[in-house]
Amino acid sequence: MKDIQELKRYLPHRYPFLLVDRVVELTPGEYVRGFKNVTANEEFFNGHFPEQPVLPGVLIVEAMAQLSGVLAFETKGTRPEDGTLYMLGAVEKARFKRPVVPGDQLMMESRLLADRSRIMKFDCKAYVDDTLACSAEITVVAT
Repeated sequence: MKDIQELKRYLPHRYPFLLVDRVVELTPGEYVRGFKNVTANEEFFNGHFPEQPVLPGVLIVEAMAQLSGVLAFETKGTRPEDGTLYMLGAVEKARFKRPVVPGDQLMMESRLLADRSRIMKFDCKAYVDDTLACSAEITVVAT
């Protein structure tokens, strides 16, 4: 299990762009599961949308990519302080199934599909209360 302080050692993101609150399960080379607590205090809700706040889909994809980055670091045995950074390379087959709103807990999972040296591909899903909210295939590239 990785709390927010430990996640900061894996991910270079910081407030307001660190979108993973905790990792609850991780098997290097295979699978990671973690969550983002969605609160009404998030800055983007001021404009998306003031009367009916919805977590932007692009941020759901970014949260899944960040979670996949943790799996990439664990799989390769590296950290940002080693000079490695995983950048988003591609998003494929993205589907949004339900809105994510303040008060929701976005439970995410990422499974490693392919590992080709500097490029890794993941099958990602995000749920709210066991209902699929988003799915996508995400590729990251090590720089």
